[in-house]
Amino acid sequence: MKLQILGTGCPKCKKMTEVAEKVASEMGLDYEIEKVTDVADIMEFGVMSTPALAVDGKVVVAGKVPNEEKMKALLSS
Repeated sequence: MKLQILGTGCPKCKKMTEVAEKVASEMGLDYEIEKVTDVADIMEFGVMSTPALAVDGKVVVAGKVPNEEKMKALLSS
Protein backbone atom coordinates (compact mmCIF):
# COMPACT_ATOMS: atom_id res chain seq x y z
CA MET A 1 0.00 0.00 0.00
CA LYS A 2 1.36 3.39 -0.96
CA LEU A 3 0.40 6.32 1.26
CA GLN A 4 1.11 9.75 -0.18
CA ILE A 5 1.03 12.78 2.09
CA LEU A 6 0.26 15.82 -0.05
CA GLY A 7 1.42 19.09 1.45
CA THR A 8 4.26 21.55 1.71
CA GLY A 9 5.48 20.42 5.13
CA CYS A 10 3.26 22.49 7.43
CA PRO A 11 2.49 21.27 10.98
CA LYS A 12 -0.81 19.73 9.80
CA CYS A 13 1.05 17.84 7.06
CA LYS A 14 3.44 16.47 9.67
CA LYS A 15 0.49 15.46 11.88
CA MET A 16 -1.12 13.67 8.90
CA THR A 17 2.10 11.70 8.44
CA GLU A 18 2.23 10.78 12.14
CA VAL A 19 -1.39 9.60 12.24
CA ALA A 20 -1.08 7.64 8.97
CA GLU A 21 2.12 5.89 10.09
CA LYS A 22 0.76 5.07 13.55
CA VAL A 23 -2.53 3.64 12.28
CA ALA A 24 -0.95 1.72 9.37
CA SER A 25 1.58 0.16 11.78
CA GLU A 26 -1.11 -0.74 14.31
CA MET A 27 -3.15 -2.37 11.54
CA GLY A 28 -0.12 -4.39 10.43
CA LEU A 29 -0.29 -3.03 6.89
CA ASP A 30 2.53 -3.39 4.40
CA TYR A 31 2.91 0.26 3.43
CA GLU A 32 5.30 2.92 2.23
CA ILE A 33 4.94 6.65 2.81
CA GLU A 34 5.80 9.22 0.19
CA LYS A 35 5.70 12.94 0.91
CA VAL A 36 4.56 14.97 -2.09
CA THR A 37 5.65 18.55 -1.44
CA ASP A 38 5.87 20.08 -4.92
CA VAL A 39 2.82 22.27 -5.53
CA ALA A 40 2.59 21.24 -9.20
CA ASP A 41 2.58 17.55 -8.22
CA ILE A 42 -0.09 18.20 -5.56
CA MET A 43 -2.23 20.00 -8.15
CA GLU A 44 -2.03 16.94 -10.44
CA PHE A 45 -4.04 15.07 -7.80
CA GLY A 46 -6.74 17.76 -8.05
CA VAL A 47 -6.14 18.81 -4.43
CA MET A 48 -6.80 22.45 -3.64
CA SER A 49 -6.34 22.35 0.14
CA THR A 50 -3.68 20.53 2.10
CA PRO A 51 -2.89 18.40 3.89
CA ALA A 52 -4.27 15.53 1.85
CA LEU A 53 -3.79 11.78 1.84
CA ALA A 54 -3.76 9.57 -1.23
CA VAL A 55 -3.91 5.79 -0.88
CA ASP A 56 -2.47 3.97 -3.89
CA GLY A 57 -2.81 7.15 -5.96
CA LYS A 58 -6.42 7.96 -4.98
CA VAL A 59 -7.10 10.97 -2.74
CA VAL A 60 -9.16 9.86 0.27
CA VAL A 61 -9.09 13.02 2.41
CA ALA A 62 -8.09 16.64 1.82
CA GLY A 63 -8.00 19.84 3.84
CA LYS A 64 -7.99 18.24 7.29
CA VAL A 65 -6.21 15.68 9.43
CA PRO A 66 -8.48 12.74 10.27
CA ASN A 67 -8.43 11.30 13.77
CA GLU A 68 -7.08 7.77 14.27
CA GLU A 69 -10.52 6.15 14.05
CA LYS A 70 -11.30 7.87 10.74
CA MET A 71 -7.80 7.09 9.42
CA LYS A 72 -8.37 3.41 10.23
CA ALA A 73 -11.58 3.48 8.16
CA LEU A 74 -9.79 5.21 5.27
CA LEU A 75 -6.97 2.67 5.24
CA SER A 76 -9.27 -0.35 5.42
CA SER A 77 -11.45 0.56 2.46
